[in-house]
Amino acid sequence: MTRINPANATATIKLATFESPNSTWRTLTAFAWYRMAIVLILASIFWGFTKFQIIGGVHPFLAALTLGGYLSASAVIVIATQLRIASGSVLLTAQILTDIVAIVLLMYASGGSRSGIGMLLMVSLAAGTLVSQGRMAYFHAAIATLATLFEQLWQLLYMDALATDFIPSGMLCIGYFVIAGLGSTLAKYAKGAEKIAEKRGVDLANMAQINALVIRDMQDGFVVVDELNVIRQHNPQSTLLIGGLVAATGQALEEVSTQLAQLLSEWRGDRARIFPVVRDLITKREYQPRFVSIGDAEISPTVVFIEDASRIRSQAQQLKLAALGRLTASIAHEIRNPLSSINHATELLKEDNSRSQADARLLSIIHDNAHRLDRLVEEVLYLNRRDRAHPELIDLRVFLSQFLNDFCAIEKQPRRKYALKFTIATNGQKTPGVMQNTKSEASASSLKAFFDRAHLDQIMWNLARNAARFASNNDEAISIFITTSLNSLTIAVADDGPGVSSEALPNLFEPFFTTDAKGTGLGLYIARELAEVNNATLEYIAPRVFNEPAGHHFRLQMEHVVQKTTLPKKSTSLPAVNADN
Repeated sequence: MTRINPANATATIKLATFESPNSTWRTLTAFAWYRMAIVLILASIFWGFTKFQIIGGVHPFLAALTLGGYLSASAVIVIATQLRIASGSVLLTAQILTDIVAIVLLMYASGGSRSGIGMLLMVSLAAGTLVSQGRMAYFHAAIATLATLFEQLWQLLYMDALATDFIPSGMLCIGYFVIAGLGSTLAKYAKGAEKIAEKRGVDLANMAQINALVIRDMQDGFVVVDELNVIRQHNPQSTLLIGGLVAATGQALEEVSTQLAQLLSEWRGDRARIFPVVRDLITKREYQPRFVSIGDAEISPTVVFIEDASRIRSQAQQLKLAALGRLTASIAHEIRNPLSSINHATELLKEDNSRSQADARLLSIIHDNAHRLDRLVEEVLYLNRRDRAHPELIDLRVFLSQFLNDFCAIEKQPRRKYALKFTIATNGQKTPGVMQNTKSEASASSLKAFFDRAHLDQIMWNLARNAARFASNNDEAISIFITTSLNSLTIAVADDGPGVSSEALPNLFEPFFTTDAKGTGLGLYIARELAEVNNATLEYIAPRVFNEPAGHHFRLQMEHVVQKTTLPKKSTSLPAVNADN
């Protein structure tokens, strides 16, 4: 589709006037060929019917000379029009003046206005008026009138014409001006209609362009299927949801997606039916189809709207979390105050050595559940603070070492269970599938990332707590890998646990989804939200996808702030940072 700028719509409309090469030259060429045909007809009559002498009965030699010149001039004008030697106005005036001179001479050679040849000028004047869209119409009519009256005066002075012959000549001249006036009026109406049509064309073209942009960029996919189930149109979003729709225009829907064709057939049997979410066999993405009929026939063209189920779920989650945030933000602080009192009272009761074993167990239950409620309130409050990022330059080696020490102390985890490992590209470029290490302490300590410190601490805390829940108690059962490339920096948290089950994978980062009876289901969701706020990505990696780290792990990828540090050419493994509590 031609791209039309609405700001240039006026200029586009102006091109449709007399100076427009798209209209003027076509009409000028047609007019030139029409004149050529008239000359050939007149010449055929003159030389083909010599016995009757319809043309040139008074002066045959003058008529022959005039027809010869008229034919030559018409041929020259046809060539000039084809080659566009001069402007349209000049060529049109040349054609009209040639007609006036030639027809007046033929009229004189045939006995004056009584021959009727002067009527041919009306056709030329009318055509010239329409071609020029009313411009110079009265000028051409005035020239024709002067020539006709001069020819009649010559007939009166030097020939046998009577004074009464001026009456038909005058009527003929009046006809010239009437034709010029009517042609000018019609040309004005035609010009106005052409402007309106041109403007409507610009509006329609812009509307078509807007429709194309809306269809291309709409979030949902759509497919237009005719009554024979042949795909007539679809947008790019539909190909992302249904893989078979790529370049599927003109193909049968059954050949592209038997699943969607079956749903369409069922919908035509019951148009009030609402279909559940469907998973495409190629893209593995879920969508919900919605069918809208075009027309009232039993089998008619149908528009199939394909709504992305993941987007629908995401919107529902956002609405749910927004409502939850408004609800909990007002009462979260009020809940934490009683919880603090309960915790404090529990700690005081634990100091009493005279309590029984049953009382100690009850106090432990109270303390654990109060701690769980406090953590739930803290994570819910994080939902309202996830968009308040204050990034800063963080040295990851120092940050992660301190983080592990704090985490192990607070969560009561043995420090030997955690290993911190760095993997740095020595040449500034990362070869796919190859990890290069360096023993340079300066290089490792210069690993910088631009991240909100509190957000990064919360993300790592959630990942480390999640790994501790499933990992064994062996040494280095949980490894934290820091891997750098030219523009990115990756933190991976891996453990030797069983990993996430295939049933839980689709809902892994959804809020309030948890496989732990004591969990809140907000840890991983909050971690991903905080990562996105800092222009980072958090995802779960299944085993055998990367060479290192091996096994199931979570990967946090962020921008790497490259330091101007010269790295050594040779490299060896950097020892893991381990320290027991």
